[in-house]
Amino acid sequence: MEDGHPKEHPPVVRPARPEDLPRLVELVHEHVAYEKSAPRPPDLADRLGPRLFAGDARLWVLLAEAPDGSVAGYAACSAEFAFWDARHYLHMDCLYLAEEARGHGLGAALMDGVAGLARRLGFDHVQWQTPDWNEGAIRFYDRLGATGAPKRRYTLSVPAAPTH
Repeated sequence: MEDGHPKEHPPVVRPARPEDLPRLVELVHEHVAYEKSAPRPPDLADRLGPRLFAGDARLWVLLAEAPDGSVAGYAACSAEFAFWDARHYLHMDCLYLAEEARGHGLGAALMDGVAGLARRLGFDHVQWQTPDWNEGAIRFYDRLGATGAPKRRYTLSVPAAPTH
């Protein structure tokens, strides 16, 4: 304690490990509910684990730990290629903090971790999206100095090829 106040521990951001998968999937389901998206498959851990922890994975997940050591948030990233720029970049698909973990510097620590990951991979920028209704996230990203560009995201379902 300093000056009668408990000492704050700096945020811990680390790569996800296989034993983190159950908590990571819990956070994914919380994130999906927060964004009012359709529920994800119940076998998400079985589908995600092999892709995340494969030796040649191009998917990275960083976890943020609360001061008590519990996993309180994540950032999921993958390598992508920008055709117009003819270069790779890091795409941050998701950044999420459990509600009780917000406002304690964990989001900024995750973003620092994501920038560090991009740097280690030799990429000079990170791209991501956030829903236009998520004003808190928009304020957070603006404070970081990130720039936004209006675009609409589309999804097209592709049916499986017919079998003969």
